Amino acid sequence: MMKMKIQENKQIEVSRFSGLSGYRDISHFTTTRHGGVSTGTYASMNPGVYTEDDPGFIRKNLELLSNAVGISLENMVIPHQTHEDRVLAIDASFLSLNDKERKLRLEGVDALVTNVPDVCVAVSTADCVPVLLYAPDRKVVAAVHAGWRGTVLHIARKAASLMIEAYDCDPTQLVAGIGPSISQAAFEVGEEVVKAFQMEGFPMERILRRNAETQKAHIDLWETNRLQLLEAGLLSGHIEIAGICTYIRYEDYFSARRLGVKSGRILTGICLKKS
Repeated sequence: MMKMKIQENKQIEVSRFSGLSGYRDISHFTTTRHGGVSTGTYASMNPGVYTEDDPGFIRKNLELLSNAVGISLENMVIPHQTHEDRVLAIDASFLSLNDKERKLRLEGVDALVTNVPDVCVAVSTADCVPVLLYAPDRKVVAAVHAGWRGTVLHIARKAASLMIEAYDCDPTQLVAGIGPSISQAAFEVGEEVVKAFQMEGFPMERILRRNAETQKAHIDLWETNRLQLLEAGLLSGHIEIAGICTYIRYEDYFSARRLGVKSGRILTGICLKKS
């Protein structure tokens, strides 16, 4: 199975999917905690624009990221996520808006899709699941934020379906990466969460297990999102799971469960290169 790799890019470290790295016409990344300027629970590479970190530190971290991955900071589009299922297409009309209008459009958005070169669509996470999608046949990319609520709402499938329906992408050509996020072993949930998944018809025998000692439920968000992508028509071999648990590896990746909500965020983005 392909595995995500951490690579040092100048001052900072980023992770990249093995599968997506094979395509020269895209650039993608997942940030780690290393190489930035933030302190405390935001230390040190926090590009989370919606966190309560020092705005100057966030700006500097984004500049470091921009320099490391070769993507203009002005061309990074990051939504204000609210754990819903809204997918927004980033097109010429969006790019013509001023900063205030863009911010309003990005409110309550949890996934972005674009076919515009040099525009990086990115999502912020800290235990929730980031999903990247690429359609090599139509040159379309997407970034998805799938927390447990978004996963229940099938946001990964909806983003893939938008690519297929609105951009005429062949689902069998789509390539996906399921990024660093909380693993089933660490994701203990209450019975109300179990019920939410059951009500949506998810195969509980595949995504739920109970701790033998505590009988507490644990949900597998990686597998649940993988199943959604398969439902959308993706091939199993085109879906890469990073296999990195943010809760366990909180020294490398931000984890809200470990560090608290007032902590840094991972940024996962993808961009079409200009031909």
